Amino acid sequence: MNADPPLSSRASLLGLFGFVVVCIGVSWIAAWATSTSVGSWYPTLTKPDFTPPDEAFAPVWLTLYILMALAGWRVWRKAGFAGAGGALSLFAIQLVLNLLWPVLFFGLQQIEWALVDIGLLWLAIAATAVAFWRTDAFAGVLLLPYLAWVSFAAVLNYEIWRLN
Repeated sequence: MNADPPLSSRASLLGLFGFVVVCIGVSWIAAWATSTSVGSWYPTLTKPDFTPPDEAFAPVWLTLYILMALAGWRVWRKAGFAGAGGALSLFAIQLVLNLLWPVLFFGLQQIEWALVDIGLLWLAIAATAVAFWRTDAFAGVLLLPYLAWVSFAAVLNYEIWRLN
């Protein structure tokens, strides 16, 4: 069986740029959805004592989106869309679920539906990490901080739902 020829440096960099643009694009849309009520509705909610300060969320999410982009790029670079179609489809699904969460929680102020979404998101991230691991172990590892943060966010979402 012949292996695909290695990507040129230019193609690889363009691919990296594409993954970064997609992931940062999702983050911008999520930030917009969050901005609709983060300063008005969200402060009125009862939150658990372990809620991080508002200033912590943007740098954490920016870091996670960059890690997601790097992970997706590594898998694409190693196997291409044809060779890693399943893994990259899972990646796309988790991005959609990721984007849906702030729309549900902040935009529509539906805490319970956001909790359902974050549960599905957690499963999608876990499945993506496993699928990525099979193609590129380091790409799977790059998703672990994201899975850990979403685990924490799910507990926080649950507690906010419970308290309100």
